[in-house]
Amino acid sequence: MTLNRRAFLGTSLGIAAATGLASSPAYASEPDAARWRRIPRGGIGMHLYTMRTPLAADFLGTLEQLAEIGYATVGVSGRHGNSASAIRGFLDRTGLRAVLEHVAYTTLTGTGLPQALEDLHILGAKWPVVPSLPGSMHTPAGFREAAREFNRIGQASRDAGLGPVQFHNHGLDHEVVDGENLYEILLEETDPHLVAFELDVYWAAKGGADPARLFVDHPRRFPALHVKDMAPDGDFADVGSGVLDFAAMFENAHRGGVQQWLVEHDRPADPFATARNSYNHLASLRY
Repeated sequence: MTLNRRAFLGTSLGIAAATGLASSPAYASEPDAARWRRIPRGGIGMHLYTMRTPLAADFLGTLEQLAEIGYATVGVSGRHGNSASAIRGFLDRTGLRAVLEHVAYTTLTGTGLPQALEDLHILGAKWPVVPSLPGSMHTPAGFREAAREFNRIGQASRDAGLGPVQFHNHGLDHEVVDGENLYEILLEETDPHLVAFELDVYWAAKGGADPARLFVDHPRRFPALHVKDMAPDGDFADVGSGVLDFAAMFENAHRGGVQQWLVEHDRPADPFATARNSYNHLASLRY
């Protein structure tokens, strides 16, 4: 199977064109009976931002329901008044495992870094993740500053016995500013041993990037993904219900070093329905 196979076909071509994204190859294509890979069950997780409303009401009960659906891992994003040790206790009771936590850039670049790394140990997680950069840094100079800081944070994380720091992207991070692609600055000017990327495939596609091509061009840089789908109008959708072709996108996920496929939906009408629908799609997916 080659990257050239991924194309807009049938109604998907019109959908992509209508949303202004027809240049991306990551949209629905014809099924391929030869696909055989499947996502390991231990690699299907939930990014807890999706579940923030039920978590605020019942943190443990929400985790219990995610475990019942079949999720194995979570990405922590917001503690809702709980300590790291309390969340670890909830995870242990439900059999779930935290793999990462989103921590503000200003925390990791400031005096909060040692405690953030200690909290990751308490949670049993491996990766600190920067969820976004301040808007004022969305320039080539700002991203170069971030690259230097990520190398420093990543070294501290490695020294603490954890994995590399990761960066989570949004659509604007893929912009070309003054002739330079901002995201590519981070990829090129960070140490692969110290800095990795939690690739949000929705925002990458929305920003004009091709996740499948990133896996090939930058191998082993993407240990975790945010898997969210795109509705025909460009809004968020449950995984498997939108226009993104995940089977084609994940053909080269192994080259990108993907270990975790974390479901995310920014505005779910029913978080538990989204959790069930998205899990079922990823659990049955062949690529």
